[in-house]
Order: sequence, then C-alpha cells, then structure tokens
Amino acid sequence: MSGFTTCLWFDDNAEAAADYYVSVFKDGKLGRISRYTEAGPGVAGSVMVVEFEINGQKFVGLNGGPLFHFSEAISFQIHCADEAESDYYYDELTKDGGEESACGWVKDKFGLSWQVIPPGAIDVLSDPDPGRAARATAAMLKMKKLDVAELRRAADAG
Repeated sequence: MSGFTTCLWFDDNAEAAADYYVSVFKDGKLGRISRYTEAGPGVAGSVMVVEFEINGQKFVGLNGGPLFHFSEAISFQIHCADEAESDYYYDELTKDGGEESACGWVKDKFGLSWQVIPPGAIDVLSDPDPGRAARATAAMLKMKKLDVAELRRAADAG
C-alpha cells in the first residue's frame, strides 16, 4: 500500500457515512469492514473500521466514540468539471441535514466540510491583476454557493 489514506473519526456511524459518500460520489466504492472483538473497546461485533474510496481518494471511517468531532479546520475540495457537477455536489452535500456555509463551503449531514469549486473560480480569484482578483474575492466573500459568472462580473467592474 502506498500514498495516503484519510482516517475520519465517527462516533458510531462510520458505516452509514461510508454508504452515504459512495452514493454521492459516482465512482465511490466500499472496501473492507472490520468489527470490534471481545477485546473492545467497542461492542463486540459492531463496526470498528470501514474502508471506502471516492474520487480516487482512500478513506477509513473509524467508529472511535464521541471524543472527537469534525471542524472546518479540515475540509475536502471538490474541483468540478462543469456547473452541473458543481450544482450536484452542492445540492447533495447540503441535503438531509447538511448546511451551507460561505464561499462555496458546505457541511454534510455527518459534519464533514467540503469546498465545492466550480470551473473557472480559482482562475478569476487568482487573476494576475491584483485589482481584478480583489474585486472577485470581495464578491466571493458575500456568497454561499460560488457563482463564477458573478465573480467575473465583479472582477470586470473595475
């Protein structure tokens, strides 16, 4: 095994989370599921770890108990191929208890943060002309879902 695997700590719903993520990401697939034994610390037979892969990234969901929680300090960026894909991920990740944040960030129903990035957003926000980039950034800071056409209009407004 090479590369990195991201471990996500859940209280007791890692399997439900893995099922959810592989349903949202079209190339998602589940892997091995390991269960707690009589040695603990979880209930014997309950899910300890579930492996899954989405967008080519390997993950492990660990049922570690209520000690740790997700925060916005860690998020995953989804670089979308087109506006339809951007809309899809934004809508899927915010439904059923997920929530919008600011600047294209969303939190899914498990509390994990994602940045849904439509095509062209990074280009206009990092425009080599500092004035254009600043105007686009100022516009972005007022948005929840990123609107690239509006970012471009703001950049061009100078």
